[in-house]
Amino acid sequence: MKSPCIAQLVTLAVLVFGGVETASANPIYSFATVDVPGALDAYAQGVNNSGQIVGWFMDPSGREHGFFDMGGNLTTIDVPGAYNTVVYGINNSGQIVGEFQAFGGPYQGFLDTGGSFTTIDVPGAYDTVAFGINNSGQIVGYFDAFGGPPQGFLDTGGSFTTVDVPGALDTVARGINNSGQIVGVFDDTLGRHGFLDTGGSFTTIDVPGFAGETEVFGINDSGQIVGYYPTMGEHGFLDMGGSLTIIDVPGATLTVAYGINDSGQIVGSFLGDGEVSGYLATPATTPEPPSSLTLALCLVALFAIAYRRKGARAVIVRQRDLEEISEPGRGGVSGIAEPTEIVRYFPIKRSPSHKAYVLHRRRDARKQGEGASHVANV
Repeated sequence: MKSPCIAQLVTLAVLVFGGVETASANPIYSFATVDVPGALDAYAQGVNNSGQIVGWFMDPSGREHGFFDMGGNLTTIDVPGAYNTVVYGINNSGQIVGEFQAFGGPYQGFLDTGGSFTTIDVPGAYDTVAFGINNSGQIVGYFDAFGGPPQGFLDTGGSFTTVDVPGALDTVARGINNSGQIVGVFDDTLGRHGFLDTGGSFTTIDVPGFAGETEVFGINDSGQIVGYYPTMGEHGFLDMGGSLTIIDVPGATLTVAYGINDSGQIVGSFLGDGEVSGYLATPATTPEPPSSLTLALCLVALFAIAYRRKGARAVIVRQRDLEEISEPGRGGVSGIAEPTEIVRYFPIKRSPSHKAYVLHRRRDARKQGEGASHVANV
């Protein structure tokens, strides 16, 4: 595993040479862990303006449950009769959206209004997943027909509109704000990208230097967008009108940012100590921008490190959504050898039926019992 220092230097170089503006208004954060007692993994997915957090966790048996966190007081959310329940979004009225599954059945979306559950199914779809909801009750998500690719949708009072990025292989709508702006993820022949949909006008979102490897998950009423990208580790990011802030939980090897409220609080998940936990990032202070001398010294250090490590580069093997990294000393890499240990994953689709994009290290292996070979063929 590369050191955090190197990862930050590489990211700094990308931001500088990629032309991304680094503004003095970029915040730094205080982090609080969001965990469910007794859970194997926990994922914080959404946060509203009252600081109420929703997400989901996996119990020791491998079943999934939603949770609602109000100031550390946790409530489990299970759709009645469901085998698995996953929660993704919450609005300022406390309405909650997500997905549920009967044992062995398709995935269906749901709306939870004060404990009253309404099923959300796009007409003609096999799977439907609801990801985001705004204060008007508009819901976004994705669906897939039998054998078809995932397509985004907007549900306005039971009237469904398809959200598809022109030319995309598939589209997933992840978040919506009170202006009706929609963000999400799409795949094309070049890879995976984020998008912003403003009244049917689509803008592609790629972290500079990582076109085809950027995912977008949430948006607030100021148009601030959060997501994820990979470089020598996986990082969350905040996009404020083109000015990027890296979101990394201290000590974590992977960080993903899923949701953001109007106060700039961000929720997501991180990998640390071998388990996935949720986090809440609260803006703390506003630092001064780095000086030209600081940037120059960092770049010199970056190039010196790269020169010293020329003969010890990791071998990267890509298999669709899976990235396995074999490093020298892990199984004796010579050329491109079969890796003996999986070091990290990209966020991948959550099941063979093209489920949600989530931070994920062992989840499919736990649920399916098929290990890396299963994940590589998702």
